[in-house]
Amino acid sequence: MSTRSRRASRGGIVGAVQTDLERLHGAWMEIVFPRQRGRGHSVMGKWKPETLPQKVAYYAWSLFGTLGLLVLYPLTVVGFATRYYAVKLDSTRTRFGIVGVTALAVLVWGALTVSAYISLPFDAFLAIAAASLVAVISTTLAAIFSKFGGRVTSVLLAYPFAMTAIFLPPVVAALVTPSLEPHVLDPSYDFAVWILDNVLFVGGVNEWLRGNFQLEGAAYAGMWVGLSFPLGWFLGILVALANLVRPSEEA
Repeated sequence: MSTRSRRASRGGIVGAVQTDLERLHGAWMEIVFPRQRGRGHSVMGKWKPETLPQKVAYYAWSLFGTLGLLVLYPLTVVGFATRYYAVKLDSTRTRFGIVGVTALAVLVWGALTVSAYISLPFDAFLAIAAASLVAVISTTLAAIFSKFGGRVTSVLLAYPFAMTAIFLPPVVAALVTPSLEPHVLDPSYDFAVWILDNVLFVGGVNEWLRGNFQLEGAAYAGMWVGLSFPLGWFLGILVALANLVRPSEEA
């Protein structure tokens, strides 16, 4: 019986969740103890502790792993969702190819840049042109690293560049369309304040940033480009975790 059939027979979503949790917990247990996931050990069977010290260590490690799953599994679910949309984006890249994706990005961002040149002051046009160039390059690099890179390359490079290509359009659109400012730039400002006060307060980094930079104009685009990399790494790690728990062919 296939893994999918076993999950279905164990109660649909509830059974799938139970299988995922068992797989995660088994992988955690195998860090220290042998033969815990039940796969590939049909002859020897699952290892169980025998002595008192073994039992204490075994069940303490098991409890620690169970508590960790309370945090880890919700993140794994986010990884499942991220993987779903990543597959959709990758299928688009497969249909159009790297050259086609780049050409589409050049067409869209080129049109926006021309519009900015016609309707905005020269300084604003330069900011939009720079953001457009970053977006086109990011789109191309994301497609290249997704096609030719392995899992590590995808996490380190493909996901961050893809995040840049996704985040820049609404920010740039808000820079050239005042009606979008309350919906894009204002929340971005509030988010930046939250990061400065709650994340970058260590070592006075927030004070240094406030003293040397002003969050206005093209700085919003720079802010989201900077955030794209840690967020891309985070989502890439979650997708890798989702692949560990439930390989894509089983999803």
